Amino acid sequence: MVALDDLDRRLIALLRQDGRAPVATLARELGVTRATVTSRLDRLVSSGTVVGFTVRVRDEADPLAVRAISLVEVIGRDTDAVIKVMRGWPEIRSLHTTNGGWDLVAELAVADLGEFDRVLGRIRRIDGVRNTETSLLLSSVLR
Repeated sequence: MVALDDLDRRLIALLRQDGRAPVATLARELGVTRATVTSRLDRLVSSGTVVGFTVRVRDEADPLAVRAISLVEVIGRDTDAVIKVMRGWPEIRSLHTTNGGWDLVAELAVADLGEFDRVLGRIRRIDGVRNTETSLLLSSVLR
């Protein structure tokens, strides 16, 4: 991973707003040449800092209408094993390690409450999971 400077951070911020913004628009917004933007993008992608470009769907149009945050407490040093089990589940949009009373934070997205219940059950049955606390996300006011 490369060290980010101010231009890199501003470029990434613009791409977070619109991952499809043309290089010319990005260059104009940043006050640099298109060649500079192109070389920065190439460097950020090749270094693995930028791992991809994606689409964001308006929450109410998203077919995965039930979203939640699940806090997971892991027994002892089983965090890596629990992550290995959860990694790649299509219902898990993001998975983070954290400090404090909880070891993992998972963002879940499923089609309906029945599927939500099944996913929670799967998480709770993972060897090494001691406890979970899950909150449904009702609306997103800032993303």
